[in-house]
Amino acid sequence: MTPVVSIIMGSTSDLPVMDKAAAFLNDMEVPFEINALSAHRTPEAVEEFSKNAKERGIKVIIAAAGMAAHLPGVIAASTTIPVIGVPIKSTLEGMDALLAIVQMPPGIPVATVGINGALNAAILAVQMIALSDKELELKLAAYKEGLKKKIVKANEELKEVKYQFKTN
Repeated sequence: MTPVVSIIMGSTSDLPVMDKAAAFLNDMEVPFEINALSAHRTPEAVEEFSKNAKERGIKVIIAAAGMAAHLPGVIAASTTIPVIGVPIKSTLEGMDALLAIVQMPPGIPVATVGINGALNAAILAVQMIALSDKELELKLAAYKEGLKKKIVKANEELKEVKYQFKTN
């Protein structure tokens, strides 16, 4: 299998968050890879990865980073592939990472999800790929239908919850 999505994190300490992205891609049967690369500790490796990703068949990159959170932006600076940034909650409750990722200069966009929002990053990556993959589009539609059914079921179950002043 050739990966079409690349999950990159600044260190393996981000894996508990990024596991949600990996699990979703796996469930959708989208080939992916996971690597640890650091914008600060391995800048040459990040640049090499970024410049060669498209040639290797990567269509979307999900890049996680905490604190200064330079990794998604550094990757985006060296590729034309869409990059989705996942701010990791570490210091300052993740607000430092969120602001670092979302405040990219003109010409170097990074789509950004919420703090620890790896699942949404994977869903967004699948939505991008599904634009040209009908089978994947159908899987994504089924997933979203399942979300709707969960809420409908939960609302039905709430009818059984009793309180003295509850009116429904």
